[in-house]
Amino acid sequence: MVEMTIDSIRVSLMNYQRVVILKEKFSNRYLPIWIGPAEADAIAVKLQNVELARPLTHDLLQSVIASLGATPEYVVVNDLQKDTFYAKLALKLNGEDIEVDSRPSDALALAVRADVPIYAEEAVLAKAGITLDEDTGKPVTEGKVDDREMEGLSAFKDFISNLDLEDFKRRKS
Repeated sequence: MVEMTIDSIRVSLMNYQRVVILKEKFSNRYLPIWIGPAEADAIAVKLQNVELARPLTHDLLQSVIASLGATPEYVVVNDLQKDTFYAKLALKLNGEDIEVDSRPSDALALAVRADVPIYAEEAVLAKAGITLDEDTGKPVTEGKVDDREMEGLSAFKDFISNLDLEDFKRRKS
């Protein structure tokens, strides 16, 4: 597993869908994941420390987990199949490790609330990760995935090709 951080939440100008951009903690590799607007807002609200009058769904989830005596340990984006990412939420309950299947967006919204690490499996990063060339700021994709796999990642291909990666480089400098 590779530790990730939430770099940003972006809106695709092509279709106005939200994309959460995860960044490898000690590298220049990124993982874009499409998410819904409600989940994007839930993540953004917490990252920006916005106080709301009433709890959101992910606040409720955190309260339920705590009420049952469990503790979130980490989340992991563990699979990618046919343009769909999968995640797991790792919990500790009475000294026992429990993994719960989750959509990545919900797992990330909980992770920012519980302040737990975010990971991605290397196989997922190998398929959908974007590494930036240090000099040009452009994505390095040669030899990374074959044409058949790239077709399977069709939902990301247009977004990635139109992504302003120079903006990433400026923000991190």
